[in-house]
Amino acid sequence: MDKKDYYEVLGVSKTASDEEIKRAFRKLAKEYHPDNKQTGNEEKFKEVGEAYAILSDPAKRRQYDQFGHQAFSNNGGANYSGFSADDIDLSEIFREVFGGGSFGGFSGFSSFGGNRNTKRPRKGEDSLLTVNLSFEEAVFGCKKTITLDLNEKCSKCNGTGGFKETTCDTCGGSGRIISEQRSLFGVFQTQTTCPKCGGSGHTYKEECSKCNGKGYTRERKDIEVSIPEGIDTGYQLRISGKGSSGINGGPNGDIYLEFKVKDHELFAREEEDIYLEVPLTVTEAILGCKKEIPTLTGNVILEVKPGTQSGEKAKLKGKGIKKINAIGKGNMYIIFKVIIPTKLSMAQKRLIKDLSDTDLEDSPEFRNFKRYL
Repeated sequence: MDKKDYYEVLGVSKTASDEEIKRAFRKLAKEYHPDNKQTGNEEKFKEVGEAYAILSDPAKRRQYDQFGHQAFSNNGGANYSGFSADDIDLSEIFREVFGGGSFGGFSGFSSFGGNRNTKRPRKGEDSLLTVNLSFEEAVFGCKKTITLDLNEKCSKCNGTGGFKETTCDTCGGSGRIISEQRSLFGVFQTQTTCPKCGGSGHTYKEECSKCNGKGYTRERKDIEVSIPEGIDTGYQLRISGKGSSGINGGPNGDIYLEFKVKDHELFAREEEDIYLEVPLTVTEAILGCKKEIPTLTGNVILEVKPGTQSGEKAKLKGKGIKKINAIGKGNMYIIFKVIIPTKLSMAQKRLIKDLSDTDLEDSPEFRNFKRYL
């Protein structure tokens, strides 16, 4: 069954700001939380969580806007993000949005995700980078070396952040602080991440001097990327596992490249088709000619038929740009533009005058026009 549009799930427009999306999520999460006796609905609760997980992430939101749900399925081709609903940790989302376990009188994670291990491996941060390409690089593909700063596992402490591990004396190793709150509706339990150990359940007697206890250092890296043929502005490419290092042994994050292609001085592009405006002299348009024109793969000779009008088109099939994730190429369209001279010699003026004395107005267009004079 087709999934519901994420924007529709949250009740926001496609131009909604990050704050509007977060506000909508907070409202719906309270409404559908399973602890809510009146309106709780676990399926809808998961649905709004999935929608927020996508729309609150800039890279995933761009992919969704461009490809819809297809961007997050195995059929997504080069744009498949590897993301699925199973990847969503609602407890992490609620900690971010609600600042802990409690919101609106509900117990937060007790009904969904409350028993998740805070020491579990977590994926590293994703990175989004804009890559500028020339028209030719985008059309024919190329190799690019991109430079970016990433979180790399600290080589001194091997990502632990310190030495001589010991159980956190604040949370007793659970990674969470649990407290109870009394209200008119009863006693509600609140869970928050332990402020001392950050949810890991342990601390270190000696902090690593290289990473200052973070477990990672910021490193500048050069990565060579193969850009496929046919890229266009706005297209995104995912480089799996090349982002920042994971947490607690989790996998590395991903790098998302978003492309911006420079316009060509001669060719115009619409998806896989290209357009070329070819100038003709008045003589060439009237008498016809053979015209040498450039294409993406070299010059060709094009036959211009007699009586060609300015604005007429000719199609060169398969002379366009390779289609992304598909077989074949687009087409090339030639648009003729008859150039009217602005300066003439006396001899040329006499020839034009002689031409105007002949009956050149015996055409349907002229006859139809004259009927209304």
